[in-house]
Amino acid sequence: MTRSWLAHLWREWLFELRRPIRPAFARPQPNEWPNDRLTAAWLGHSTVLLNFYGVTILTDPVLFPRIGVRFPGFTMGPKRLTKPALSIRELPPLDLVLLSHAHFDHFDRRTLRQFHAHTRVVTAPRTRDLLRGTRLRDSTELRWGETTEIHAPAGPLLVREFRVNHWGARIQYDTFRGYNGYVLERAGRRIIFGGDTAMSADFSHLRDGRPFDLAIMGIGAYQPWIRAHCTPEQAIAMATAAGARFVMPVHHQTFKLSFEPFCEPIERFAAALADEPERIALREIGETFVLPEHSPQPTAVKLGASDFLSP
Repeated sequence: MTRSWLAHLWREWLFELRRPIRPAFARPQPNEWPNDRLTAAWLGHSTVLLNFYGVTILTDPVLFPRIGVRFPGFTMGPKRLTKPALSIRELPPLDLVLLSHAHFDHFDRRTLRQFHAHTRVVTAPRTRDLLRGTRLRDSTELRWGETTEIHAPAGPLLVREFRVNHWGARIQYDTFRGYNGYVLERAGRRIIFGGDTAMSADFSHLRDGRPFDLAIMGIGAYQPWIRAHCTPEQAIAMATAAGARFVMPVHHQTFKLSFEPFCEPIERFAAALADEPERIALREIGETFVLPEHSPQPTAVKLGASDFLSP
């Protein structure tokens, strides 16, 4: 199994060697963002830069041209389809790096090595050992249901972990690793970062009578991996079940990890919200979302058994 997988990566690496990477749709300007609002930009895949009322957060940072197994001088694995909207040098100082699980497309050690030692990290259970070789020392592993408080210069940030429907192994033999979704809370506002997940009732368990302002949800890599990743329609259903006002679609248009066409996830996502287009936080890599001061709360939906398996 391992030998055939490495052979596949080698063929992929050779085939993709000369393919150009398309530029991002837009370039965010985080130095111009105010500290009294919630502002978020999609940098590509599941990497989102947030200014959460003055606290700067980066989710699942993956900012190099390839992901996969790193060898001296090169990486063997999938090549980006779209460049990140910001380079590492263009990022503002970070208060928190949030890591959902250990998969190569979410936990990129090459990117993590670029961050300063003072950057705080919150990660999934039994993944902290993967930070060895980086300068990151201030890390916290959260198990399902656990909470920690991040003390940033702009004020405190509450981070709560919740269960999602995924898996955490990085290679064939480390199935012990955990996987998380997160709730971020600050200044009376709340964000969901769903990480990777298939359809799950766990999002409905987040609903507590208070709305979430934004749900960051993966919408791609569902064909044929429907038992590990949700469809765009399922992502919306889960965000709505939690009580999210706005939904930010991520985990598409960046790497070729599955067989659905390049534009299909965002097209299906937009079609599913055709009656509520105002809930779409953004559509393209590099776009920036700013939370309006007043926004309507969505209506809850019921999740049926068929929702959990439909492709």
